[in-house]
Amino acid sequence: MAIERKPIRRGGIKSAGYDRNSRILEVEFDSCRIIRHTGVGEEVARRFLSSVAPASYYKDNIEEEYSIKR
Repeated sequence: MAIERKPIRRGGIKSAGYDRNSRILEVEFDSCRIIRHTGVGEEVARRFLSSVAPASYYKDNIEEEYSIKR
């Protein structure tokens, strides 16, 4: 499953995208590491993707809250 990511380029995050049907948030970091978080609600994803401080939002609301799909 390919998730279309949009460029973010702030705070160590290169790009991110969200699939509403599967509730997966995919985050690509500047290190080229890609992480998929499962069970992410649409509102959380929307806030992250539109945040002026995406790295802070990620750390505070996503990183430890949602499972990682490998």
